[in-house]
Amino acid sequence: MAKTKEQKLESLFDLVCDELTGRIVSGEATSTDINVSRQFLKDNGITATPAEASPLEGLVNALPFPSSDEVSKVAEGN
Repeated sequence: MAKTKEQKLESLFDLVCDELTGRIVSGEATSTDINVSRQFLKDNGITATPAEASPLEGLVNALPFPSSDEVSKVAEGN
């Protein structure tokens, strides 16, 4: 039986997800693969809140952005 359009899209979605996951897990992902993965998650409404002592929290803390306290001080002119 032929697949419906929805079934084809679901299969494509799964294949893309599996391919990106495989590249990242294997350590073979390029910066482009990482960016495509980021956009894939964003386009599909996937968000995350960093939990204490999680890899995501470590990434957030490593980014060169000011803390919310620092931003507030600048906004207040201090």
